[in-house]
Amino acid sequence: MSRLSAAVPPWLAHALRTQRGPVPWSAVVRGALAAGPLLLVAVLSHHTSAGVVAALGAMLAGINDRPGSRRAAVGRLGAPALAGAGGLLTGSYAGQHAGAVTLTLLLTVLGLFAGAGSAVGPVASAAGTQLLVASAIGAGMPLPEPGWQRALLFLCGAGWLLALRLALPTTGATAGDYRFDGERAAVGAVYEAVAALLEAVGGPDAPRHRVALTAALDHAQDALDGPRLRRRAGCAAERRLHAQYAAALPLAEAATALAWAGDPVPARAAQGPRRLAVAVRTGTHTGALPAPARSAPALRALDDALLHAADTFDREGRRGGEGRRGEGGRRSEGGRGEQGGRSGAGKRPHVRRRTALSLVRTAFGSGGREYGLRVGLCFGAGVAVAQALHHTRSYGSHPHWYWLPATAVFLVKPDLGPLASRVICRAAGTVLGAVVFAGLAALLPRPAGPVALVALCGALIPVATRHFAAQTAVVTVLVLCLVMVGGEPQASWNRIGETLLACAIVLLVGHLPALGQRAGGVRARLTRAAEAAHAYLAHVLDDGSTDDRTGRWALRREAYRSLAEARAVIAVAAAELPALARHAEGTDEVAATLERLVDTTTACAVQLDDTGRLTSRHTGRVAELLEELDELAARRAGAVAVPRDGQRPATTPLAG
Repeated sequence: MSRLSAAVPPWLAHALRTQRGPVPWSAVVRGALAAGPLLLVAVLSHHTSAGVVAALGAMLAGINDRPGSRRAAVGRLGAPALAGAGGLLTGSYAGQHAGAVTLTLLLTVLGLFAGAGSAVGPVASAAGTQLLVASAIGAGMPLPEPGWQRALLFLCGAGWLLALRLALPTTGATAGDYRFDGERAAVGAVYEAVAALLEAVGGPDAPRHRVALTAALDHAQDALDGPRLRRRAGCAAERRLHAQYAAALPLAEAATALAWAGDPVPARAAQGPRRLAVAVRTGTHTGALPAPARSAPALRALDDALLHAADTFDREGRRGGEGRRGEGGRRSEGGRGEQGGRSGAGKRPHVRRRTALSLVRTAFGSGGREYGLRVGLCFGAGVAVAQALHHTRSYGSHPHWYWLPATAVFLVKPDLGPLASRVICRAAGTVLGAVVFAGLAALLPRPAGPVALVALCGALIPVATRHFAAQTAVVTVLVLCLVMVGGEPQASWNRIGETLLACAIVLLVGHLPALGQRAGGVRARLTRAAEAAHAYLAHVLDDGSTDDRTGRWALRREAYRSLAEARAVIAVAAAELPALARHAEGTDEVAATLERLVDTTTACAVQLDDTGRLTSRHTGRVAELLEELDELAARRAGAVAVPRDGQRPATTPLAG
C-alpha cells in the first residue's frame, strides 16, 4: 500500500487507504442486537413503520459506537441521538406544513448552523450530521406517526443501543469491575505507549512513538472524562483508574524529555511502564520495578515517576480492598519519589475546560463559518434538487426524496475525509450496496429475510467503519431493507442515481470560490495549537511553575492534543484535490515546528524540576524554534496567527 500511495495522487491514495486493527467483537454483538431485533418486534406486533424509525435511530447510533469507556459513550451516542430526534421532529412538521421553497430555505438555514457547530469537535460534528440527516428523513419519508412520535421512536432506537453499550461486558474483559473495562484498557495503553517510546529513544521511530503516546493519552482522557452527576468518581475501582492515569502523566513527561535529548536509555527503563500496563489491565500487583540509571535529569525524573506510580498502584490497591501490599511499592533502587501536584483519586483528568464563549467563538470563527457555509449550501442544494424532481414527478410514484440531501450531508463533512475521497467512496459504496441488495432481495423471503439482513448489517457496521466505501455499502443495504419492510420494494436503483447526483452537487459546491476563508478550519486549528503551545511555554518558564505541576500537565495535555487535532485536519487538507490542497500548503511545516517547541518545553520542565536552571542547549533551542515560527508566519502570511513577542514569556531561567 505504501508503494501504491507513492505512485498515485494523494486524493486517490486516501480513498484506497483502510484502517487496521482487531475486530471490535463487543460492538459487533451490540450491532446485531440493536436494529434487527427492534424491527422484528415491530413487524410481529404489526407496527412496522414504528420499527423502521426505531431501527434508523439504532443504526445511526451504531455508526458512532466507538471503542472507549461507557461513561464517554453516553455523550458520544446520546448527544447525536438527541440532535437526530430534534431534526426528525423539525423535518416532520416542516415537511407536512411548509411548501417546497419554504422547506428548502428552512433546511438550508438548519444546515448553516449545524455545519458551523460541527467545527467544535467530533461529538458536535456527529450531532450536526444526525440533525441534518434526520431532518431530511422526517421531511421526505412518508410515515403514519406524527412528528413527536417519530422523535420518541428514534430516541428509543438509539437509547436501546446505548443501553446495550452500558449493560453488556466487553468481550475478553475478565479483570476487575467490567463497567470500567474501557477505562482500564485506555489507561493500560498509556503505560504501553510510554514503554514503546522509551524503547525507541535515540532511534528513527521515536517521533512516531511520541505521537502514539499523545493519541493514547487523548483516548484515556476521553475515556475517564465522561459525563457524571458529581465531580469525583463514585467507586473505588474508578478512583483507582483515575489515580493510575494521573500517575502516568509524569512518566509521559519524562519519556518525552528523554526522546528530545535523543540519548539511548537502558533497556530495563521500559520494563517498569510495561509491568504497570499489565497491572492496570489485570488488576494484579506490579512486582518489583527496575530502576533506570539516574545519570541525567530526565532519567531521574523517570525513576521518580516510576516510584510514584508504584506507590500509587499499591496505595489505591489497598484502598480498593485488593489484598496485601505485595511488591508494588518496592524498588531495587531509591529515589526522591516526590511528584508535585499529585491529584486526588477520582478527580477529573488534567484538562482545561472550554467555556461556552470559547465554543461559540469556535463555531462562528473562520473555520466554523467556512464549514457552515459549505454544509448549508450543499444540504440546501440537495433539498432543492430533490424537491424539484419530486414535484415534477421525475421519481414516478417514488415519494422518498430524502436520500439526495442526506447523502450530501455525509459527503460534505470534512471530518469524514477529503472531498474527492468521500465522493469516490460514497459512489462506489452505494453502487455496491444497491447491487448486493437487489440480488438478496430477489432471493430472501419477506419479511423475515430483510429483518435478518438488517441484523447482519448492524453487526457489520463496526467493522465497516474502517473504510468509508465499506460503511456506505453496509448502510445502503440496511436502509434499503428498512425501506422495503416499510412498503417500497423498488428503491435500490433510484438510490444510485440520487447518490451520483449528490456527488456532483458536493463536488461543485465544494470547489466554489469565496465561500469563507479557504482552509479556514486548518488555520483555526493551527492557531489554537500555537496558542496552547505558547501558554505551555510561558507556564514552564515562569519562576513558580515547579509548584504547580497539575496546571503544567493540563497545559501540556492541551498543547499536544490541539497539535494532534491540527495534524489530523492538515492531513485531510493535503489529500484534497490540488485546487483545495494548495490553500493549506506550508501548514504542516508550522505544525512540525510547534511540535518541536512543545517537546522542547517538556524537556525544559523536566530540567527545571531537577536543577532549577536551564542549560544553554535548552534556551538556545527555545529561541531557535520561536525564531523559526516567526519566519514561517512571515513567509505564509495568514497561515497561522503565531503569538508575537509581546505575548511570549518574558522570563527565562539562566543557563547553568
